[in-house]
Amino acid sequence: MNCRILIACHKSCAVPEDDLYLPMQVGASGKESIGFQRDDEGDNISAKNALFCELTGLYWCWKNLDSDYLGLSHYRRYFTLKSRAFQKKNGALRSVLTGQECETLLKDHKVIVPKKRHYFIETVYDHYSHTFSEEHLARTRETLQELSPEYLPSFEKVMHQRSVYIFNMFIMPRDLVNSYCEWLFPVLSSLEKKVDTSSMSDFEKRYIGRISERLFNVWLHHELENGYIKKEEMLEVPYLYIGKVKWTKKIIGFLSAKILHKKYTESF
Repeated sequence: MNCRILIACHKSCAVPEDDLYLPMQVGASGKESIGFQRDDEGDNISAKNALFCELTGLYWCWKNLDSDYLGLSHYRRYFTLKSRAFQKKNGALRSVLTGQECETLLKDHKVIVPKKRHYFIETVYDHYSHTFSEEHLARTRETLQELSPEYLPSFEKVMHQRSVYIFNMFIMPRDLVNSYCEWLFPVLSSLEKKVDTSSMSDFEKRYIGRISERLFNVWLHHELENGYIKKEEMLEVPYLYIGKVKWTKKIIGFLSAKILHKKYTESF
């Protein structure tokens, strides 16, 4: 089985020494090499990285790799099957999902996703509109109405949920990746034309990447509802974060958005 998992990187960093992984410099267009595969070679949208984030790497893999399975991770986030005790003793990079572990998982499952994030006190729609901009969601709905109206019921369902898969992380067979990307990128390209970014900060301009995290859930819900993917073919796998989570800033930012209606201005 031939599986490659993209590691989206924008700077030089330590990466796992496993052939399962393909470290990639995303947004490489016009920048010096950091020693990883660049996303500005062949068929690519590298120049859109400021808006599309790690999706420029996904696009490159979709168009330029011929592996049987494709996945996406980040230089600070990886799937893992290791316990917290193992991670603490051996370090994060030695705790990431291995090629052998991945092959075993894919014998019985077609779609690997990270554990869901739960918002508990608000819906996916409310969380996004409180922390970023409700306009992005409105324009996304308009775009789906125009290009893929059959996905609107799934969009509404996901927006009213209180949990969601985030980070754009997954591992799937080529046919499902093709199906997903053939649907996703036209939607995002159309959405890009509907939102004025001229007065946005660099952080705000990354809205396409954030919306795509929600759209992955919309696509997945639609596939499940229509029987293209069976629930038993999916598996949620824990993920590890390399580095320290800024929990104090994260909690203050969340409460400020929820109570004081202050939008996020940085990542936590």
